[in-house]
Amino acid sequence: MLFLATGDSFTTIAYSYRVGISTVSDIVGEVTDAIWDALLPDFMPVPTTEDWQTIAGDFHQRWNFPNCIGAIDGKHVVLQAPVNAGSAYYNYKGTHSIVLMALVDANYMFRVIDVGAFGRNSDGGILSNSPLGKGLREGTLGIPEDRPLPGAEMLGPMPYVIVGDEAFPLQRHLMRPFPGRNLPREERLYNYRLSRARRIVENAFGILATQWRLFHRVLGIPPEKAVKAVKATCILQNFLRRHGEIERAEETGLTGPVPPAGIQRIGRFGSNNASEEASLVRDKFTEYFSSTAGEVSWQTGVV
Repeated sequence: MLFLATGDSFTTIAYSYRVGISTVSDIVGEVTDAIWDALLPDFMPVPTTEDWQTIAGDFHQRWNFPNCIGAIDGKHVVLQAPVNAGSAYYNYKGTHSIVLMALVDANYMFRVIDVGAFGRNSDGGILSNSPLGKGLREGTLGIPEDRPLPGAEMLGPMPYVIVGDEAFPLQRHLMRPFPGRNLPREERLYNYRLSRARRIVENAFGILATQWRLFHRVLGIPPEKAVKAVKATCILQNFLRRHGEIERAEETGLTGPVPPAGIQRIGRFGSNNASEEASLVRDKFTEYFSSTAGEVSWQTGVV
């Protein structure tokens, strides 16, 4: 726990407790494994259909985005260059890293994480190769059946979606912003509403780094140990939030998009190969957010 809380090197911790460096390494590995295994069933279980519906209700109530089952993003966790790793971990910022890909609910809880992808990979590629991405393609995640947006039955049944930034591909269950700057007002409104829901994952990363100082360090440990440490912090975050020991992001001021030191944004290498169906879904959300049924009173003064 000292390593997670401070990010001190194994050498520093070994000198502090007068034990061997290899002993500290073994203890960190065993403790992080034990934390993950003990807390996983209760604090990061595989979401069920009912769970997805609850998440969607929370996103609609708190962040005014209906049929949303999570906000997704990826973050680099910076490492010292691993031995004999070549350029696999070398990212666009000029550092070496592993990637934490996370799906977060409306209350800043980590619902699905994928940790350990090479730093050189893009968000879209990491998602595509992850169990979450494969589940989205194969329809095995238990996502609820399509339903109309509130007050907009004329648009027909709409799929439940995950919201992401421009690094992700546009898919039936994955919404991203419209690209470009000189957009029509309706598309700007859609981008604003999506951004408002998507920033929850940015806030969750900010809370994570505030609580666990290891994210402010360049970790001088092997990638496999770093993976275990990151997984442990994510599930401990859920444990602490569930028990009310971490304030909500809006109460701590962590509402902006700027990542904390030690965690870098992944490069923006999104795909433009959107299916016709996914584009139609996005167009319907765009129409909904500009309609009387879907607008919020304060959006007209924002865009």
